[in-house]
Amino acid sequence: MKNRLKLRGKLKTYLQTPLLLGLILGLVDVWIYLVNIQAGVILSVFLLVYLIIIVVMMSFTKPGLMNELVSFATEYGQIQKQLLKELELPHALLDETGKIIWMNKAFEQLVEKDKTYRKSISTIFPELGKDKLPISEENTEYDLSFDGKDYLVRLKRVGLKDMALLSETVKADDNYDGYLIAVYLFDRTALNLALQEVDNQSLVVGLIYIDNYEEAMESVEDVGRSLLSAFIDRQVNQYVAGIDGIVRKTEKDKYLLIIRKSALQQIKEDKFKLLEDVKGINIGNETAVTLSIGIGLEGLSFAQNMEFARNAIDLALGRGGDQAVVKSPKAITYFGGKSQQKETTTRVKARVKAHALEEIITSKDRIFVMGHRDADVDSFGAAVGIKCACNNLDRKCHIVLDTVSVSLKPLVELYQTHPEYEDDTILSGQEALEIADGNTVLVVVDVNKPSITECPELIRHCKSIVVLDHHRQGTEAIENATLSYVEPYASSACEMVAEILQYINNGIKIKGIVADCLYSGIVIDTNNFSAKTGVRTFEAAAYLRRNGADVTRVRKMFREDASDYKAKADTVRRAEIYRKNYALSYCPSEDIKSPTVIAAQAANELLNINGIKASFVLTEYQNRIYFSARSIDEVNVQLIMEQIGGGGHMNIAGAQLEDTNMEAAMIVLKNTLDRMIQEGDIE
Repeated sequence: MKNRLKLRGKLKTYLQTPLLLGLILGLVDVWIYLVNIQAGVILSVFLLVYLIIIVVMMSFTKPGLMNELVSFATEYGQIQKQLLKELELPHALLDETGKIIWMNKAFEQLVEKDKTYRKSISTIFPELGKDKLPISEENTEYDLSFDGKDYLVRLKRVGLKDMALLSETVKADDNYDGYLIAVYLFDRTALNLALQEVDNQSLVVGLIYIDNYEEAMESVEDVGRSLLSAFIDRQVNQYVAGIDGIVRKTEKDKYLLIIRKSALQQIKEDKFKLLEDVKGINIGNETAVTLSIGIGLEGLSFAQNMEFARNAIDLALGRGGDQAVVKSPKAITYFGGKSQQKETTTRVKARVKAHALEEIITSKDRIFVMGHRDADVDSFGAAVGIKCACNNLDRKCHIVLDTVSVSLKPLVELYQTHPEYEDDTILSGQEALEIADGNTVLVVVDVNKPSITECPELIRHCKSIVVLDHHRQGTEAIENATLSYVEPYASSACEMVAEILQYINNGIKIKGIVADCLYSGIVIDTNNFSAKTGVRTFEAAAYLRRNGADVTRVRKMFREDASDYKAKADTVRRAEIYRKNYALSYCPSEDIKSPTVIAAQAANELLNINGIKASFVLTEYQNRIYFSARSIDEVNVQLIMEQIGGGGHMNIAGAQLEDTNMEAAMIVLKNTLDRMIQEGDIE
């Protein structure tokens, strides 16, 4: 018995309609016989002929009709397949592992493969590994570049269960979950180019400040001041005109800058050449003119770009000036900052900050003073100075200190002999958190990065915060500080506190032990007044000396053990001269009480070698690799350490690396030096 195709559905009903009408006509014929026999006979003859014709037509035309239907369906499927094959949208089918099993002509032409190619899609697009294949029936999209064009790749799972259940050649289980992966590629090159062009034309806001306007003007004769100002204006205007921007002078030492984003890229490529151009102006002025530039971009509005620019210029000034800072919602980028900031001889700012600090302290009942983690002499000495100020203003003050290092222990023991020292003067971070309340002010000294303070949680817990620091500001900073006094030119935090004490409550008479603590911080941070010292450094030291600081006692307190001295000598002995100008070494940490201190001292000693521009000493301490970087005046080691995640001053900086060893850390340092030399950031 032959298998035959049978019609069903609406088509079957449509073809059987004439036969059904014939049956209805037969019923009508029976009724006519009752009315008129002659008319009934005539209708019966017509009905017979009609039925014979219908039956003959259905019998002889049905096979041909079925063949026509089969041919149409086949041709329709071929047309669909051909249309899919010739679709201009690149399209392919993958199996569950990502291997290509079919692709249309557009896909073949794009990837330059023939239809027999059956390798993984990742061999063509490395970005589409197995981990990028869809894990659900929802569309998965990725952006990728191929052959110089940008594409949006859309991946979609196509289940095979329904097709398998209807198939007569295969049988599927109820839990069958096989699938194919459909891949579509949408060319977005033109769209991305248009978006990039729109982005390039977006406006960028900038602020340009002259760092040392007053000092530069005072360094020339009266008749030359207007000429110097005109030269500065011309240099700024010419530079901005060259990048098709707009600049307007808002004050004698301030400019507003408007440029396109594409122009900013040009400025980045020449590394803000304007900084060097203005610095090169010389009409007899003894002081070189330096600029600070703050750029804000990619904000949601022009007002937000302006706010970014203000934040950037504040950051540039806080880092010492002579540099540019570019701020966007995603990142902050630094340029310049290679020159040493000049110390200002006026102490007006110190007096203003001292009076502001006095008001803040007197408005609260309890004060905490906290330094950085692994506190050093400068951090603790500054904390003792703030404690002295609070005592003079009749306010309770606590020093937050979790651990006392071996190098700091002599100074802490000396301070504990102070008559005003109480048992609860020094608290741990956890103890401070327990008693801190809304009427507490936190003074942070010798650090401006919240993550490396003694107790970062205390910063989030206190609403009133004061920051006193001499390190250059970085990307991470303590936000919403009630009072921020950051002066990168200061030699130490102790120098800043010593200046402030002279203005609080009309001048504070401090005890000899407090003076020793502050003097110790200045001595250690300046390497016995041989590095980063200025007029105000010696003035602060003289003030402390007048108040009883004992130079001999301080010197005895920080004498080295024989083992430490030998370790420092070994560090200097094994130093490697890298690229003729950089001394690299590592300090052993076994049986050394304070290896980070020895490393810093060894880095200072290496600067005594002729021809050395900067020294770097690494040491391992508490499962971290510590970097101590030093220079005299030729290299900004802060920029180098920032590349490794640290910071500091131009001449004194450091960094820390976790989860690494000494050899890997030394490779990181060398690679950083190589890259910065190649890019021109250092010589």
